[in-house]
Amino acid sequence: MGHEMYISRRRTVIQHGPRPDFARNPIRLAGVVVAVAAVALFVTTGLLAQQPKPSEYQVKATYLYNFGRFVQWPPGATTAKGDAFSICVLGEDPFGPSLDSTLAGETMDGKPLAAKRISTPRDAGECRILFISSTEENHLKEILAALDESSILTVSDMPAFSRRGGMIQFVREGGKVRFEINLAKAETAKLTLSSELLKVATSVRRNVREGEDRDARAPEPFDLPKTYLDEHAGQRRSPPTGMYRVHNL
Repeated sequence: MGHEMYISRRRTVIQHGPRPDFARNPIRLAGVVVAVAAVALFVTTGLLAQQPKPSEYQVKATYLYNFGRFVQWPPGATTAKGDAFSICVLGEDPFGPSLDSTLAGETMDGKPLAAKRISTPRDAGECRILFISSTEENHLKEILAALDESSILTVSDMPAFSRRGGMIQFVREGGKVRFEINLAKAETAKLTLSSELLKVATSVRRNVREGEDRDARAPEPFDLPKTYLDEHAGQRRSPPTGMYRVHNL
């Protein structure tokens, strides 16, 4: 009886028809592969089309995050700046929710990242990175004087920011968001900037040698080879070789 039930079930399965033998029918196999590839391409293309192009300040928020990975603060400064790694905005906030979403759930130096908005440089005591809004351009000299030797990385996109004493200035070049570095000011604040960060800057302003005349001591920018500027961006994580960059905004 058991044997008859086994045969009956086996026959029932066979009635559904044998599985196609693709090994014996390469044309059918090729057709299936092409069909699967076409579906995958359609789905991928559709997903890419749905992804919005990042805004200028989404890109700059990503940069602010990554700057923290390539700057070393003096030990005394890190212990005095609270339990969070704070990236602050002074003045009118151009980022909106972009900065908060970029930093959400992330850590730096073992501390949670936090976005803060402040109204005066006196409130910057716990900031590691301070973005100075272009609305503060008329007060920049006083702001930088108040932050002098505070070990805060100053960043802005206002014109001539790095020449006026700021540390990192966002610039637009060929439709891309890039940045310049005033290394002399960063070193004065006892900040150590990674060589990888310097490599992807469009220009770096350095200290001059002692004994030069006053005019020569004005730090002049130098341009780095274009081959260093080949990183693509739009993500928060940084590759081992340098910074991310978003092209053609």
